[in-house]
Amino acid sequence: MPLDIPQEDLQRCHDVLGISSWRALTGQSIFIAGGTGFIGKWLLATLLDANEKLSLDCRITVLSRDPGAFQRAWPAVAGRVNWIAGDVRDFQITKEPFDVIVHAATDVAARVSPQDVFSTCLDGTRHLLELASKCGASTFLLVSSGAVYGPLPTGMTHVPETHLGGPDPLLASSAYAEGKRVSEWLCAQAAATGLEVKIARVFALVGPHLPLDKQFAIGNFLQAAMAGEQIVIQGDGTPYRSYLYAADMAAWLWAVLIRGQPGRAYNVGSEESLSIRSLAERICGLLDCAHGVAALQKAQPGLAAMHFVPDTERACHELHLPAPMGLDEAITRSFRWHCCH
Repeated sequence: MPLDIPQEDLQRCHDVLGISSWRALTGQSIFIAGGTGFIGKWLLATLLDANEKLSLDCRITVLSRDPGAFQRAWPAVAGRVNWIAGDVRDFQITKEPFDVIVHAATDVAARVSPQDVFSTCLDGTRHLLELASKCGASTFLLVSSGAVYGPLPTGMTHVPETHLGGPDPLLASSAYAEGKRVSEWLCAQAAATGLEVKIARVFALVGPHLPLDKQFAIGNFLQAAMAGEQIVIQGDGTPYRSYLYAADMAAWLWAVLIRGQPGRAYNVGSEESLSIRSLAERICGLLDCAHGVAALQKAQPGLAAMHFVPDTERACHELHLPAPMGLDEAITRSFRWHCCH
């Protein structure tokens, strides 16, 4: 199993995407930046699995700051992937031709300064677009984020791609969102040169390889459940989120690359919305947590709940995607995998 992802999850990705869709990548040389992060592991594993099952003869190259460490952690990948060592902002561009470039290199789990986050988005995207120009790539997938929309207006529960909101540019915490916005702008300008740019705006996720000790609420809740501890909500539990299972996420990203319209952005996420408190209680009930749920802050009466949930009509309709996995099954699969790792 590539990167220790269960076969049922790999098959889930192929079923959602449509197994024959992979044939569009037959014989392609594919460069993946960010292939060792959470999203990148899923892209790499599903591509490796399809490459073998369908004999696609894809040539896969992955950029990593430390290829040796990754290969030691995942020795089964050895010999199946070519590696380039370096940072996405300044790795040495080779003369090797690539047909497809996937940019998933911004690590939201890393503890780095806002300036470094923004630089990785800005300078990393510039460098990869330079690679695309020099290597003759025809297609470029930018893995962006729903964070580009900023806080949603009161009354908006599901944000469409047409919403023109944005984050507060005066906040240091907006570095990631602003970085993704400028990355999208750079890609849109590159599209004028003939590069087929596809943009995926990813929302909250759950599944194998999701870090459990970072800023992801669902990961923290799963970790508490695994440890038999009380699930603690850092805030008041009122914001609304939705969670797309990682196998579906991988299928949706490949669908954007293969079937998406050039120069167009697609939301990637689930529309099954619930509050953070409801999520904690859902996990508590599903996984029989004995110590219950507690919130560190009290909800303020009269304040409208904040939402960060995508409208996915464009992706489902244009990319011909089925309804994503239900949250209960996504939680159960994630818990089962993490308990074994």
